[in-house]
Amino acid sequence: MNLATWIARNGRRLPDSPAMAVGDRVQATWAEFAARVAAAAGGLRDEHGLAPGARVAIVMNNRPEYLEAQFAIWHAGLVAVPVNARLHPEEIAYILDHSGTSLVITDEEHVAAVAPLRDAVDAVQAVVLAPGPDWQRLTSAAPVRVVERGPDDPAWLFYTSGTTGRPKGATLTQGNLLMASLSYFADIGPVAAHDSVLHAAPLSHGSGLYGLPHVAKGAVSVFPSGGALTGGELAGLLACWPGMSFFAAPIMVKRLAGDPALAGADLTGLKTIIYGGAPMYLPDLEAALSTFGPRLAQIYGQGETPMTITALSVADHADREHPRWQARMQGVGSTRTDVEVRVVDHDDHDLPAGEAGEVVVRGGVVMAGYWDQPDETAHTLRGGWLHTGDIGSFDDEGYLTLHDRSKDVIISGGMNIYPREVEDALMHHPRVQSVAVVGRPDPEWGEAVVAFVVLAGGDEPPPALEELDRTCTERIARYKRPKEYHLVNTLPTNNYGKVLKRELRRQLGR
Repeated sequence: MNLATWIARNGRRLPDSPAMAVGDRVQATWAEFAARVAAAAGGLRDEHGLAPGARVAIVMNNRPEYLEAQFAIWHAGLVAVPVNARLHPEEIAYILDHSGTSLVITDEEHVAAVAPLRDAVDAVQAVVLAPGPDWQRLTSAAPVRVVERGPDDPAWLFYTSGTTGRPKGATLTQGNLLMASLSYFADIGPVAAHDSVLHAAPLSHGSGLYGLPHVAKGAVSVFPSGGALTGGELAGLLACWPGMSFFAAPIMVKRLAGDPALAGADLTGLKTIIYGGAPMYLPDLEAALSTFGPRLAQIYGQGETPMTITALSVADHADREHPRWQARMQGVGSTRTDVEVRVVDHDDHDLPAGEAGEVVVRGGVVMAGYWDQPDETAHTLRGGWLHTGDIGSFDDEGYLTLHDRSKDVIISGGMNIYPREVEDALMHHPRVQSVAVVGRPDPEWGEAVVAFVVLAGGDEPPPALEELDRTCTERIARYKRPKEYHLVNTLPTNNYGKVLKRELRRQLGR
C-alpha cells in the first residue's frame, strides 16, 4: 500500500472539508490538497525524471507546502528524506550525500543555505523553492495515478539526531508507517474527520509521524500562524478547530502549562497532547495535568521504531488513585499493541521484573535497517530484535521505566548509577530548573557523578551545595549523589532539544 492513497481517498470522500489550515484560515480542502499532490507527483516524475525509489529531501519550516511535498513524494513512488531545517548546512549536506538525494524541496527561509548544496553534493540535481514559481509549476503539472508500493518499500529515511556522532538513516517502509498509524488508533485513541492535528513541533520529526493517523482519517492539519506556539494562540486555535491533538517535547508542554494566557481558558476543544523524546519530570508533569487536565499521553519510541514501543495512556495519567501512580508517571508505560518488548542482559537473556537491562523490541513497526550501513544494521537488529541502547526495567504489572542510555550509565565503585534517577531527585529542589548528570573518570572509584545544574530565581543567591546534597539523599542512596556540582546558565542541546551529554563530558576533559 502507498500511504498517498489516503490523500486521494479523502479527496473523493471529503472533497469540501478542510484538509490544511494556517491559524483560523483554511488553506486547502481535501479535493484541492489531493489535486495538488497528484500534480506535484507528476511534475517530480516528468519534469525531473525521478523514478520510483529515488530520494527527495524536504528542508523547510512547518507549512502546508511541506505536507504537499511529503505526500507528492510518496504518490510518485519516491522516498522522502525529511531534514531538520535547523541543522547546519554541513550537517544537511552530509544527509543529502549519504542518502543519495536527487532533489531538495526547501522554502524561502532556507534556500540560501540549501541552494549551494546542489554543487556541493554530487547526487543533488535540483533545488525546488516552495512556495514559489518552481513549486507552482510542479503543482500545475499533469496529475498521475498513485504509484503502487509494497509494504517493504522504503518511504521515509529518518535520520537520527546524532547525539553521539554522525546521524544514521533509519529506513522506514510503507508498512512501518502504516503499522505505526494503526497502533495510534489502538493505544492512543480514535481519530475522526472532524478532528484536528496541530503541527507545533517539526514535521521532520515527531509532528510529521503523529500527523499520519490524522491524515489517514481526514482530520485537518493546522499550522500555527506565528513562530513558537503560545498559550494565547493555542486557546484561539482550540476555539476554531475542535478535537485537537498535537505532539510536543516536554519542554514545550512545560512552557505552555505555565503560560498565563491558558489560566482559565476554555480547553474543551483540546483532545490529546502527546509528549515524548525526553524526560518529563514529575513536578512539571503535575503542573501540566493541573493546566490541561487528563489529556496527556506519553509515547516512547525511536526513529528506528516510530511512535511505538510503550505508552502511558490518557487513562494512566488520570488514574491518580493507583498506589504506584507517581512511579508510573516517571516511566514510559506498557507495551504497545503491535510490538513485543523485552529487557535483556548482555547475552540477550530475559531479565526478571525489577532488574535493569537493555530494552529490545520486535514488530512490524521496526525499521528495515540503516540506509547503506549494513554493519550497523546487523548489530542493531541482531537476533531479529531492535536493540534500542536504552536501559530499562519492567515492574510486576508490565510498566517500563527507562533508567538511561547504556552509554550514559555511570559505574562508581563497581555500582551502576543511572543519571536519570539522580536528575529526578535534584529536580525536587525548588530552585533547580533543569539538570544533567554525567560521569567523569575518578582514580579511586572509577567514575564520579557530576551534576550540571541550571537554577531558577534570577538574582537570588544560589542554594548551598549541602541543600542539593540533602535533596538527593532524601530520595536516593547516598553513594549516588553527585561529587561535583557545576552551576551553569544553560545546558547544551541538539536541534530536537535533547541534552548533549557528550559536550558536558568534553567540558570535564573526557
